[in-house]
Amino acid sequence: MKKLSIMAVVLVFLLGQSCDAHQKNNNQNSNGMSIKEHYTFELSDGVTRQKVRFKNRFGIELTGDLYSPKNQSGKTAAIAISGPFGAVKEQASGFYANQIAGRGFVVLAFDPSYTGESGGEPRYVASPDINTEDFSAAVDFLSTFDGIDPECIGILGICGWGGLALNAAAIDTRIKATVASTMYNMSRVNANGYFDAMDADARYDLRKKLNAQRTEDFKKGTYALAGGVVDPVPDNSPQFVKDYYAYYKTPRGYHKRSLNSNNGWNVTSSLSFINTPQLAYIGEIRNPVLIIHGEKAHSLYFSEDAFKELTGNNKELMIIPGASHTDMYDRQDMIPFDKVASFFNENLK
Repeated sequence: MKKLSIMAVVLVFLLGQSCDAHQKNNNQNSNGMSIKEHYTFELSDGVTRQKVRFKNRFGIELTGDLYSPKNQSGKTAAIAISGPFGAVKEQASGFYANQIAGRGFVVLAFDPSYTGESGGEPRYVASPDINTEDFSAAVDFLSTFDGIDPECIGILGICGWGGLALNAAAIDTRIKATVASTMYNMSRVNANGYFDAMDADARYDLRKKLNAQRTEDFKKGTYALAGGVVDPVPDNSPQFVKDYYAYYKTPRGYHKRSLNSNNGWNVTSSLSFINTPQLAYIGEIRNPVLIIHGEKAHSLYFSEDAFKELTGNNKELMIIPGASHTDMYDRQDMIPFDKVASFFNENLK
């Protein structure tokens, strides 16, 4: 019963309280707090940042921030970063990029298709195929950018983009090293619910609900949004739902373009993940993989199970003592950036 009661709360987080939930003013969140403009972190003194644009093979133009060490010289290894799922590059992925660039890498933090400053219509759609392609498009860009060694490119995915990073590494042999941080398997959580508590009957009911929403969307000519992170948070919510609120809905991590901070995903985005297992071939990844997760994260089972599927002696699972899921978004004292840098230094040469 405990798992089922938790499911009732977290499905609100995934799908929204209603089709019209959380329609916020673009200048304030629900608490009347002024939106934190631009970036949720300060750029390091030794790092530069420039806006870049590139297209994926679906013709969607992606927008990213390229972080470079000021003392860069010669051909440099490069990393592409995205995530968390429903975030933008001005949040956690940019935070990671800034830290890793300060350790000597050129790093691209980018907005996925249909979100942030990237293109794609309709807005706020997620797709296991297109979002995996977004990583490969980032590799396309980095491979041809002046000053980057095309044989020394890695990727890093945060949260739901951790699973997508593994999926990209399974198909794109140009990716020489992969890091997944506080990973979600978005196919699994959408198809099975949190903690795999959703059975076939519940999944059928969810399909009926989502397909009914498709009909309504078509009639109206607009797409209902899921509502982002639950706001206000019910007192009986699981701690991880409260943790999401503490990141996305407060000055710590709020951003006006972040789906999780505002109106959320297009409701029917879940359909493609339900029907598309994204980690089917990660056991065939031959290049090194580092998976990082918090000891106290509700999502730890995603990383543990993915790690079991990896083969070879160049795979590592690193558990961070005392860390929750969202601690791995921006807690500099908990995210092992020196370990990440040494992993890429060792495997991108």
